[in-house]
Amino acid sequence: MHELAPDCGGKHNGSDVWLDVQRWRKAERKRLLASRLLRPQAHRQNSSDAIAKQLDLDIKQFAGKVIGSYWPIRGEPDLRNWGIEVAERGGRIALPVVIEKGQPLEYRIWTPGDPLERGVWNILVPTRRAAVQPDVVIAPLVGFDPQNYRLGYGGGYFDRTLASMTEKPRTIGVGYADSELSTIYPQPHDIPMDAIVTS
Repeated sequence: MHELAPDCGGKHNGSDVWLDVQRWRKAERKRLLASRLLRPQAHRQNSSDAIAKQLDLDIKQFAGKVIGSYWPIRGEPDLRNWGIEVAERGGRIALPVVIEKGQPLEYRIWTPGDPLERGVWNILVPTRRAAVQPDVVIAPLVGFDPQNYRLGYGGGYFDRTLASMTEKPRTIGVGYADSELSTIYPQPHDIPMDAIVTS
């Protein structure tokens, strides 16, 4: 990435540059994930609680809203207890489900106590239900930059899903504050979050 300076500005084009970006993102993803997994469980829980409080301030009104959340994996902030509180305040939690590789995610309503099954990558997902359109999408991130671009796991599922939605939901990336990068070298398919919430 020595040829791609953070101050280049804008989105980069060209297959050679994109290959460089892909290699750099893969290396940064590996580094950030390794660092994240070294965090003590108590630290992760404190961060998760702080993120939940910030989400309350950002979203404010939950009654009648569908909040697209996620089931945590690989040291991600754990918002499951917060999701239960959202349901108690009249909101509804929807969890993402991979239906097919390379296709948008499908969000399904999950109520505490509902059965879950193992989905792609062994992630727990709601059993077969009708898909819903979230009013707010909370996307876990591996890294992020000051322009609110999110570095994920590399599958492109969240960007593909947001691009396919008929009505744009409010999008909030959540992660750890020390995962900030000067840039993720955004490409034309990358969609910035409306907000990033970290701790």
